[in-house]
Amino acid sequence: MPGVFDRLNKEIQDKQQEGGITPLDLASLPPALRKIMRLMLRELQMTYPRLCEAMDEMPEADRLSREDLQSALTTLTEQYWLIRIGEKEKAIYKVNLRRKEGSKLAAGIWSSLNERLKKHPKDT
Repeated sequence: MPGVFDRLNKEIQDKQQEGGITPLDLASLPPALRKIMRLMLRELQMTYPRLCEAMDEMPEADRLSREDLQSALTTLTEQYWLIRIGEKEKAIYKVNLRRKEGSKLAAGIWSSLNERLKKHPKDT
């Protein structure tokens, strides 16, 4: 019979497999996808028409065609970097930020202290 700890461990593993991004992930993106994600991270949510406007405001060398923009948005959505709500011109895109993991520092500190206490018992 699975216990509470088994259930919690499964929940933690499921959360680790969820999509989303971290700042380090951005560096590994191809240039076209990175441009879009940089735009998206400024506002976290943008409509498709607003994305097109923002792309048009970029220097000509950095702009993506509508076809390339749509292809990149589809790729980012399929890879769970973005969440799309709606379709085509009415689509709204949101950044899928990954939850931060809790600090592992505390566990390391306590295990080190326990080891030292075992080696050097308190003199009383």
